[in-house]
Amino acid sequence: MAGTLRVALAQLNLVVGDVPGNARRVLDAAARAQSEHGADLIAFPELTLSGYPPEDLLFHGGFKRRIGEAIAQVREQARGIAVLIGFPEYTAEGIYNAAALYRDGACLAHYRKQVLPNYGVFDEKRYFRTGNEPCTATLAGVTLGITVCEDLWEAGPAERTATEGARVILNINASPFDTHKVAGRLDVARARTRTTRVPLLYVNLVGGQDELVFDGGSFVLDRNGAIVQRAAFMAEDLLICELRASNGQLVPTPGLVAPEPGTEEIVYGALVLGVRDYIAKHNFPGVVIGLSGGIDSALTLAIAVDALGPERVQAVMMPSRYTSEMSLEDAKEQAQRLGVRYDVISIEPVFRATLEALAAQFAGLAPDATEENIQARCRGMLLMAISNKSGRIVLTTGNKSEMAVGYATLYGDMAGGFAPIKDCSKTLVYRLAHYRNARGAIIPERVLTRAPSAELRPDQKDSDSLPPYEILDPILEAFIEEDCAVDTIVARGFDRATVIRVLQMVKRAEYKRRQAPPGVRVSRRAFGRDWRYPITSGYRTEP
Repeated sequence: MAGTLRVALAQLNLVVGDVPGNARRVLDAAARAQSEHGADLIAFPELTLSGYPPEDLLFHGGFKRRIGEAIAQVREQARGIAVLIGFPEYTAEGIYNAAALYRDGACLAHYRKQVLPNYGVFDEKRYFRTGNEPCTATLAGVTLGITVCEDLWEAGPAERTATEGARVILNINASPFDTHKVAGRLDVARARTRTTRVPLLYVNLVGGQDELVFDGGSFVLDRNGAIVQRAAFMAEDLLICELRASNGQLVPTPGLVAPEPGTEEIVYGALVLGVRDYIAKHNFPGVVIGLSGGIDSALTLAIAVDALGPERVQAVMMPSRYTSEMSLEDAKEQAQRLGVRYDVISIEPVFRATLEALAAQFAGLAPDATEENIQARCRGMLLMAISNKSGRIVLTTGNKSEMAVGYATLYGDMAGGFAPIKDCSKTLVYRLAHYRNARGAIIPERVLTRAPSAELRPDQKDSDSLPPYEILDPILEAFIEEDCAVDTIVARGFDRATVIRVLQMVKRAEYKRRQAPPGVRVSRRAFGRDWRYPITSGYRTEP
């Protein structure tokens, strides 16, 4: 066995579809790893050149051509350092999720992903054919094994790679974040080192892509499963690992191990990154937010400012006849603390004109949720008008609890382009707000302590229409994220009638969720690409 091998793990924020730009990022990072760190090899994330997930772009003829051009460019221009990249491989029989190791114009190894995930947010069997061969390559006297992402979640690919003689396994990934994923990845990786008895180098993608956020956290495990290095979370990083031969084994040298963030810290970081990248990758000049004086819009404003800076954020308070003085004061105070542009536009003239226009239609009918929804739609219209005129995208402020049970107004508070806290339950919203305030008191204390209210009628509270959030949220989590039946949820200590009522509300609100803007996914199951319930359904949730 040779002496040492210096490997760079390039944790990059790539752009889906920007094939030429991604190729340039690869070449720039390779040159830096070689010149600044003396790396022999640099490994990039899964589907580096296309970005992940490329979805139906894969079927486009122009996309296929650009992938071919980028592969040729990287292969020919990467000199003096071996480059491991992922890309969609087009063949006569179909497309493969592939990886290749290039050096000085030569292909040292070529691999096709063997385990294609087809659950949750993953849909790879729609696009890719399955590989079936392990892959090893020898570089500087070291035999490397190559696997791709989900290959690690089953024992077979890694074990076969080690059987073929690999002394270290390189696993390239595009593994999206959720609150259980960091620990889950590590458990799986350690299971592979226990069976293969070789070190594992794991490089992950970082950045926001529509609903998904990739959290990075690339790491190196020794043959016993101990973490010897870990890259940053929620940021680009270049991890340099030196593998040295010792007593017939490869030993990764220790280095910096980034600490694993707590739940509130990493979720907040994911929300900030998701907003920042959605705005940046779409080239929006900024965002506009309806600031109500309540907790949801307060957290959304904080996330936006942390993602973009105050100069790119506009907050608009749109009071009605039911808006309390407390809400006016608290919204203004938070806007001032954060230094954002703050405007007040009363919806009363628009609301009154709408009621006058509908007076004949509403004659003899008592006020109900209709008038409440009109107010929300007046606000949505104003925000969208500001968006159209300024180019700033509207960030909606609804949370997962509201989206689940339909406590939201179509074309009203649901109107907008991106929904930062769409996958955060109401109880999580409070936890995140307290976490952010612990870093600097930007949300007024009354916002954190007052009873939640939509303020669309006199003395309104959320609890008038919904169970308390400390009851509602666990029921929703059991149903949405765990697929629990009514009996299972009731067995956890919840009232049967309440459970049935909540689940029926979730079912009825499906048509609203289908029309909601995308938002950052942070849970094991978010409303969006991994929630596919029918709108029209005769299924009854009660037994």
